[in-house]
Amino acid sequence: MIAILVLIVGYLFNDYWSSRPEGIEATFVGRSSCIECHQKEAETFRGSHHDLAMDLATEQTVLADFDDVTFENDGIVSRMFRDGERYMIHTEGEDGAMQDFHVKYVFGVEPLQQYMVEFDRTPEMAQDEIPRVQVLRLTWDTKKKEWFYLRPPDVNDKLEPDDPLHWTGIGQRWQTMCADCHSTNLKRNFDSKTNQYHTTFSEIDVSCEACHGPGSLHVELARSNSLFWDRRYGYGLAKLKGEDAEPQLQSCAPCHSRRGLLDTDFQAGDQYCNHFQLELLQEDTYFADGQIKDEVYVYGSFVQSKMYHKGIRCTDCHDPHSLKLKHPGNETCTSCHQHAAGKYDVPSHHHHVPGTEGAKCVNCHMPERTYMAVDPRRDHSLRVPRPDLSVSIRTPNACSGCHVKDQLQSLPESKRTSLKEYADWIQQAEQGDEQIASLISKTDQWCDQACEEWYGADRKKPEHFAETIAKYRENLESGNPATITESIKSMLKLANQNDTQSPAIARASALNELASSGNRNAFPAAVTILKKDSESPLVKAAAINLLMNAPPTITRRALMPLLNSDIKLLKNEAARVLVASGTYQNLSSNEQTRINLALKGVKESLMAASDRAGAHLGWAMLCEGQGRFEEAVEAYRTAIRVEPKTTGPRSNLSSLLERIASQQSPQQAATLIKEADTLREQELPLLERDANLAPENASVQYRFGLALYLAGRMNEAMERLEIATDLEPEIPDFRQARDLLKEKLEQLDGEKPPR
Repeated sequence: MIAILVLIVGYLFNDYWSSRPEGIEATFVGRSSCIECHQKEAETFRGSHHDLAMDLATEQTVLADFDDVTFENDGIVSRMFRDGERYMIHTEGEDGAMQDFHVKYVFGVEPLQQYMVEFDRTPEMAQDEIPRVQVLRLTWDTKKKEWFYLRPPDVNDKLEPDDPLHWTGIGQRWQTMCADCHSTNLKRNFDSKTNQYHTTFSEIDVSCEACHGPGSLHVELARSNSLFWDRRYGYGLAKLKGEDAEPQLQSCAPCHSRRGLLDTDFQAGDQYCNHFQLELLQEDTYFADGQIKDEVYVYGSFVQSKMYHKGIRCTDCHDPHSLKLKHPGNETCTSCHQHAAGKYDVPSHHHHVPGTEGAKCVNCHMPERTYMAVDPRRDHSLRVPRPDLSVSIRTPNACSGCHVKDQLQSLPESKRTSLKEYADWIQQAEQGDEQIASLISKTDQWCDQACEEWYGADRKKPEHFAETIAKYRENLESGNPATITESIKSMLKLANQNDTQSPAIARASALNELASSGNRNAFPAAVTILKKDSESPLVKAAAINLLMNAPPTITRRALMPLLNSDIKLLKNEAARVLVASGTYQNLSSNEQTRINLALKGVKESLMAASDRAGAHLGWAMLCEGQGRFEEAVEAYRTAIRVEPKTTGPRSNLSSLLERIASQQSPQQAATLIKEADTLREQELPLLERDANLAPENASVQYRFGLALYLAGRMNEAMERLEIATDLEPEIPDFRQARDLLKEKLEQLDGEKPPR
C-alpha cells in the first residue's frame, strides 16, 4: 500500500515538476480553438463591439442603405448601390474624378458604421495580404438610419483630392489610423521602397487572442494528459487576473489610449511603456485639468483617477467579453460605493430629483463629449465636478455642462442651432465668441454658488494640478519674466510630487511643457527625477526631453546610464536626446558606440510607422546629428517618396545638401545647390497650404515665414513671423527671427544706416 502511495505521489510530483522547455513562443490559433472549452465566454463575446470591430462587406454585415441612394456634400453627389453581391459607391476619387468604388470592408457597428475600399492590389499579391485601404467619409448613422458626411474636426470647407484628410488621403488610411486596434495580430508590412502594403492579420476583428495573447501553448497544455498546468508557463496565456490590476489595464491600454508606437510586438501581459509612449496632457487634446477635449480613448483619463490609484480595473465595471456594463444605471457605481448605506445615490448627495439626468452618477463624474459626429463618449477620469476651477481657470465642469443650456434664451436663434452640446459652447468661446464666453462664465459662477450652498464647510476644494499648469500657460502668454519664473518653480514643484498628490501623467505633462518652451532653469530638477528608482517611466521620459537644451556635460552624465535601461521608452528617449541635443559629438568613441547600438532600437521604433514621412524624417535628423550624411539624405528622400505632399523633409534635405556642397568641388556643389533650390520651390506651396489650414499654429507659421525669407519674399515672411511671435511670444527662436528680419528690412528701406 505504501509502495503504491509512493508511486502515486512520485507520479504526481513528476507530472507537476515536468515543464515545457524555456523559450517557447506561442502562436495565434484563432477563436475556433477557444470555443471548444469556453463556450459561455464565446457566446457572450458574439455580437460585441470587439466581435464586430471589422468585417467583410456582406449581406449580413452591411447596415447602410445601398439601394441606389444618393447623398450630397460639398457639391459632390455620391451614389450608393449594389453590383450583384458587391456594395458600391460612386464618388470623387483621388484624382478628383467621379468613379465607382467597391466597398470591401465594414468598420464598426454602433452608433455608426464606416466603409472601406481597397487600392493598389497587384496580381502577384497573396489573397491573405491586404493592400492600401481607405476609409470613406460617407458614414452610416446606425441609430437614425441615415447617411452623413463625417468631417474632420474644425474643417468646414470641401476637402480637395490632394488633401491628406480627403477620404483617399493618408489621414483616412486604415493601416495608418485604425488597423492596429480593430484586428488581431495585425502586421502592417509596408514596403517603403515600393510604397505598397502587404498587411496581414490572424483574425479580421478583435478576437480572444488580442486580449489574452497567442493561444497555441494554452491549447497544447489544455489538451495534454497532465493533471497540472505548466510550472513555468502557467496557463500559457497572459495572467490578467490577480491582486495587481496593472496586467489587465496594460492589456487594454494599447487600443484604449492615444499613444505613439515603440514597436509592433505588444502582446497581452507585456509592459505598456516597452511598446508605447502615452500622449501627455497636450493643450489641444486635454483641458488643463485633464478633462477630455480631443479623442484620447480612455486610458490617459483613467490613470488620472482615484479609482486607478485604488486598484480598480476595467472589468470591475465592464464585462470583459460582452463589454457591456455589469449593472444598470447607478448600480454600476453603487455596487462598490455603498458605504455607508444610501450615502451616494440619494438627493442629499447629488441634490437632484431621483430618476432624472442630474441624479445619474455618470453625468456628474463621467460627463460625455461627442466624437465622430454621433458617438458620445464618457470621460474616465471619474472626477468630482469643480465649478470653482471653472471660475478661476476656465476649465469645464459637469454642472455647467448641463445648466449652460439654461442660457439659450439669451442667444439669437442663429446661434442656438449650433450649440448642440456643452462642447460646442466651449469651442465657440475658445474661438472668440465673447457673448457665449460670458454666458458660460455666468453659469460657472451660478454652479459654484450652488455648491457652496449645498455643501458649505464640508465642500472639498483640494489643490489641483490644473491650477499650476493653467497659470504657467497664462504667464507664458503674458511674457512677464517675473511671473514666468514663479510659474516655473510651481511646475517643478508639481513634477516632484508623488502619485497620491498628482497623477504621473500630470507631472510628466508639467515637465513636457517646460521642455516645449525651451526652459533652461529646470535641468537640476530633471536630473534629480531621473535618479529616482520608483519614479514612473512616463515622468522620467519627460525629464529626459527636458535635457534637450542642457549643457553636454549634464546631458551626458544624466542620460548615458539610461542606455542600459530595460524600459524601451527610457532607453530610446535617452539615445534620441543624446544625439538631437548635440551631445553626441562631444563624446568618446566608446560612448558613441554605445549610443549607436541603442539607436538601432530607436530606428525600429520609428520604422513601426514606416508608412509615415515623420518616421523617416526623424531617423534622417538623427543620422545627420551623428554625421552620417549619406544615410540622412537617403532617409529624407524616402520620407518624400512615402508622403510626397507632406512638409519638412524637403526643407531639411535642402539644408543638408547645401551643407554637403560646401565640402565638394565647384561642379558637384553646383549640382547639389540646384537640387536644394528645387526642393525649396516644391516645399513652398505645401508650407503655404499648411499655414492657411492652421492659422493658430505658431510653429507652422514660423516655418512658412523662414521659407518665404529664403525665397526672397521678405515682407510676406515678416507677416508670418509676426503671427508666430504673437501666438507664442515665449519661444525665443520666433522672436529672434522676427527681430533680425525686421532689422534687415529697415536697413533695406534706408530707415537705419547699415552696420
